[in-house]
Amino acid sequence: MITGRRYQAVTIGCSAGGVHTLEAILGVLPKSFPLPIIVVCHVAAGGNGLLAELLANKCPLPLKEAEEKEPILAGRVYVAPADYHLLVEDNHTFSLSMDPKVAFSRPSLDVLFESMAEAYGENLIGIVLTGANEDGSHGLKTIREYGGVAIVQDPRSAYATIMPQAAIDIAGADFIEPLQTILSRLISLSEIMQ
Repeated sequence: MITGRRYQAVTIGCSAGGVHTLEAILGVLPKSFPLPIIVVCHVAAGGNGLLAELLANKCPLPLKEAEEKEPILAGRVYVAPADYHLLVEDNHTFSLSMDPKVAFSRPSLDVLFESMAEAYGENLIGIVLTGANEDGSHGLKTIREYGGVAIVQDPRSAYATIMPQAAIDIAGADFIEPLQTILSRLISLSEIMQ
């Protein structure tokens, strides 16, 4: 049962077509959005902060690359750095890893989602957006197994359909939304019990 829950964090993952999709969501977040948002987007290893810089110019909330041992603060957006897996520890700080790629990717959605499921349990909202491989589907399944909520972009509205379709097929979803309504769904969930 989703109603009456107090959410503590949001995690978003994407791949092909993800930059524009993230801009469409993060760029119109209200400045009062109360939860931290942790983002993984498959980017080239030599990205050197370019994704965070690009998104920071569009997002009304403070946005930066996540750093080792950094505490997660409410109302901020954190982006996984290129060529590192991003994990969240039980004390809600970040950890970076150079472990092997998962689903041909580092950073990996699955790695972040699974660690966040363990750290936040039922108080987590997980979102899978456009992408061209199945990364994120098993991590989203873990989020649901821990009692968290799963939102998946409707594949029909995605630039690349493989990632959201795999998430639906493997994890299922509490909400399957076109891009235009993901933000309103996220805001309505974040306001529950605030």
